[in-house]
Amino acid sequence: QVQLVESGGGLVQAGGSLRLSCAASGRSFNIYVMAWFRQAPGKGREFVANINWSGSSTYYADSVKGRFTISRDNGKNTVYLQMNSLKPEDTAVYYCAAEPSAIHRMTMTYDYWGQGTQVTVSS
Repeated sequence: QVQLVESGGGLVQAGGSLRLSCAASGRSFNIYVMAWFRQAPGKGREFVANINWSGSSTYYADSVKGRFTISRDNGKNTVYLQMNSLKPEDTAVYYCAAEPSAIHRMTMTYDYWGQGTQVTVSS
């Protein structure tokens, strides 16, 4: 069992940057594949990025590739999403997710979810 708490959201102008954090409670954080998803108003939940247990492998959605970077610090039980060159279309609630898995794929299902943090990008 793991609990996830996101932070770092806020209001930023287009072209700006934000760093989201997701702190995980519980043991064995380093066995989890960690991911970020987002959901814009009136739209479905969208995959953003994920990272394997060691941080050596990552996947990104095409819409954020080259602008966002996912990373993790297993000593702090935390995963990060650095978001640069933000666009108004990045406005969404961002969710952290976790799945205990030794196998890392771009498309996975996740058993554990955080409550989300709002990111708003103004034009």
